[in-house]
Amino acid sequence: MRKLLLFIAILSPFSLLAQSNNAPSSYDPHEIAITGYLQTQYQRAQSGGISSFSGGDFAKNSKDRFMIRRGRLKIDRADKYSSIVFQIDATQNGVQLMDAFIQLHQPDSKQFLFTAGLFNRPFGYSIVYSSGYRDFPERARVFQTLMPRERDLGAMITFRPDNKAFHFLTAEVAVINGSGHSARDYDSKKDIVGNLGFKFDSLANGKLHLGFGGSIYKGYVRSNTDTLLRSNGNVFVKDASTSYTDSYAKRDYFGANLQLQYDNPLGSTSFKAEYIGGKQPGVAGSSKLAGPLASQSFSAQPETNLYLREFSGYYLWFSHRIAKTKLTALAAYDVYDPNDQVKESQIGAANSNTTSGDIKFSTLGYGMTYLINGRLKLTLYNEHVVNDKTQLPQYLDDIKDDVFTARLQYRW
Repeated sequence: MRKLLLFIAILSPFSLLAQSNNAPSSYDPHEIAITGYLQTQYQRAQSGGISSFSGGDFAKNSKDRFMIRRGRLKIDRADKYSSIVFQIDATQNGVQLMDAFIQLHQPDSKQFLFTAGLFNRPFGYSIVYSSGYRDFPERARVFQTLMPRERDLGAMITFRPDNKAFHFLTAEVAVINGSGHSARDYDSKKDIVGNLGFKFDSLANGKLHLGFGGSIYKGYVRSNTDTLLRSNGNVFVKDASTSYTDSYAKRDYFGANLQLQYDNPLGSTSFKAEYIGGKQPGVAGSSKLAGPLASQSFSAQPETNLYLREFSGYYLWFSHRIAKTKLTALAAYDVYDPNDQVKESQIGAANSNTTSGDIKFSTLGYGMTYLINGRLKLTLYNEHVVNDKTQLPQYLDDIKDDVFTARLQYRW
């Protein structure tokens, strides 16, 4: 029983604030360490062939599927001065590199870390937090759209004070390509990411845990055409006053996050929230890039006109471990509005130049997890996805794109 309670405590939502993908399994000097996790799942969608942020789009004539969501194998090594991390993801879609970075530090301190290679962008909370420990099956739609696969290539400096009086502070600055984890940079500009986090683990006699922080992202997207389209109320206006070929549109984000956990006689209650807003250059929605995909961050040069959108998005995650049982109840709500300057009812109006790339989506999720044993976890989770009505033929009503997921995860 003591071992079981210890294991549950280790898996509690807030205690795993330290479970960052941008770190080896341990900074204590060691030879090769191999860790990882496997997620196998069954999913059923409300209708066939839907676009989905719950593990990818469904095939044209399919509304249910078995799949390997993640098959991670992580290899790392640490010595007195440095560490190295190499991680792959093996699924039915093939094998893909996920992490590959070297970290340098002083021999007697981890106060300053220098990271170089392929790593998670240090933005906010959920991007860096490992999917192997997260209670909820997927990250929010807004983060999957703006930072697909979470990683990028570059260099980063991390500062965590050795002084115990300031041990609650973490500051990170990274310079990255901006084109994502599996692509070569397609322009000469580099993006800058900054994050400032605070964590207090033992408030209210050790029962209350608090974390919060803020992040910025300063980047660019190269224009490949002569024309930009700027939002002006409920319409996009073409700006063809000058040639925009080889010019750069700003890609600026700002974010804030909060994590709370309270340990009480009824169990452990956790609340997490994160907001992000800013400017995102995208393209027009089309048959190939429908809905939020038109406002995604691209890994290759966009060939069509850029649409300059002001966006906003957030998520609210609530979880409660029920007393001393192995059950955790989950509830979540997230919103992504790729263009918060336009009303949904005006999208698709004549001469507005608005497309499916401007539609707001919200998702209500609910479910539970069950810890079968120290390594095995079952998750049952349903997502109710809603989009408002527009004037676009394909989006006159709410799309039937809810998804139910039954997942089994083994972690070693």
